Amino acid sequence: MSRRRPFDPRLLRRVPATRRHFAVLGLCGVATAVVVVLQATALAAVLAAAAGGQLDRTALGLFVGLVAARAGLAWAQGAVTAWSAAAVKQALRVELLGSVTRRDPAWLASQRGGSLATLAGRGLDGLDAYFTGYLPQLVLGVTIPIAVLARLVFADWTSALIVAVTIPLIPIFGALVGWQAQVATERQWRRLSRLGGHFLDMLSGLPTLRAFGRAQAQVDVVRRMADAHRAATMRTLRIAFLSALVLELVATISVALVAVPVGLRLLSGGMTLEVALLVLLLTPEAYLPLRAAGSKFHASLEGLTALDEALSALPPEPAPVVGTAVARPGPIVLSGVTVEYERTTALRDVTLTIAPGERVAIVGPSGAGKSTLLGLLLGFVRPTTGQVLVSGVDLAAADLDAWRRTVAWVPQRAHLFAGTVADNVRLGAPADADLARAAAAAALDEVVDALPEGWQTTLGERGYGLSSGQRQRIALARAFLRDQASLVLLDEPTARLDAASEAAVVEATINLLAGRTGVFVAHRPALLAVADRVLRVEDGVVTELLRPAPALPTGVGG
Repeated sequence: MSRRRPFDPRLLRRVPATRRHFAVLGLCGVATAVVVVLQATALAAVLAAAAGGQLDRTALGLFVGLVAARAGLAWAQGAVTAWSAAAVKQALRVELLGSVTRRDPAWLASQRGGSLATLAGRGLDGLDAYFTGYLPQLVLGVTIPIAVLARLVFADWTSALIVAVTIPLIPIFGALVGWQAQVATERQWRRLSRLGGHFLDMLSGLPTLRAFGRAQAQVDVVRRMADAHRAATMRTLRIAFLSALVLELVATISVALVAVPVGLRLLSGGMTLEVALLVLLLTPEAYLPLRAAGSKFHASLEGLTALDEALSALPPEPAPVVGTAVARPGPIVLSGVTVEYERTTALRDVTLTIAPGERVAIVGPSGAGKSTLLGLLLGFVRPTTGQVLVSGVDLAAADLDAWRRTVAWVPQRAHLFAGTVADNVRLGAPADADLARAAAAAALDEVVDALPEGWQTTLGERGYGLSSGQRQRIALARAFLRDQASLVLLDEPTARLDAASEAAVVEATINLLAGRTGVFVAHRPALLAVADRVLRVEDGVVTELLRPAPALPTGVGG
């Protein structure tokens, strides 16, 4: 009843199970329309007979049976819509989580974690009101008026004409109010998403806020945002109440336009009592589902907004599960690669070849495109133009899951999960992986020995309880467990480390690179010394640095 579509066809493509539910819902709507007409016919016959001092037992029994049938159909509609709502919410949440894992880090960095969490949680829960309240009334709003008009045409065509003319007034007035309701609901949803995202940011940065004495100020900000959301919610409710008043007024006037002429014609003898009762019983039924749909629509607007957000956040097509296998080892070739983001160009026409077993260091200022280059090799970033070829296979058409199993990656900020140290190191490795060997190679064994419960020590969120150097050693231990990895990617593994931790990490990194192809972002002399080539990335352009020739000993040469 507003500019937002009452039904999104994308839902049928994303959740095929809803097609069966909607088919059953449509059949229930048709059956309900037939029952409504028969029920009114039977009741009119009973009342007309009673007015003549008789009891039509057949009509009375039929009426009682039709009342029970209508109640059963209402229960069936409720059950089907409840199942459909549960199936849609489950499917969309799985799709959202799946799409997040398939997205590249640049897309994830552009999203607010709190907004996504609000969408997958509170937002999709709003679909309950849409499926169990609005959608059944929308179906009945189509089937019942058609059935009632068809019956009135044969009973009293003048009343049918009045109903046919006045019924469109309800969706018209509902749309006029609904436009304002949509704007108010979208404003309410934006404030709720912003509130969720800001609250999550505040919790994540609470130590920093307390250190700078800004914790109370942020509490006041959250309070103001919550008040703004409350005010937006109240504005939406006021519009919903206004809509209900308008629809009730239009429906009441429309019924009166039918009832008054029917009463006058009945008094003048131009209509029988049974026909008059039938018209008076059927006319309100024609308007009732439209009025109910109008009032339920406003309660479901939040769910519809969240549904649109969720469907828009999903990729157009599911990511391919199977691709071309990448043979290893083989050369890595970047051919005319350009990577463009919304506001910047990260890499410009990069052409580069990395031979098997070669160790390539990447240097350059912050934001120059170094991490984007690693993202290309991981398959997290797709080039805007150009190709990334591994052993002659384009990564855009490769089986990326299989390819990543041959890559060992140590990011700049290793993410640790809430769980044991063993679980964090064993991430992506077999259950029987040799943790002790990986820990010794990554200089992690002394850290594990110092923990109160060793490998079974439980870490907090994001590895709370460990220092930056200790977290980096866990990331290196993960890489050492990938025995099948032929390519090692490192993104400044020694950044923000103290001297002792840096020395341990550098030694472990050198051991990790032995016998493998290595591409690493580094600025420390110790890591640059083991590189076969050094590439400089600046303003998206990659150039190779010429390494100075080693000095000759005194007395040697011409």
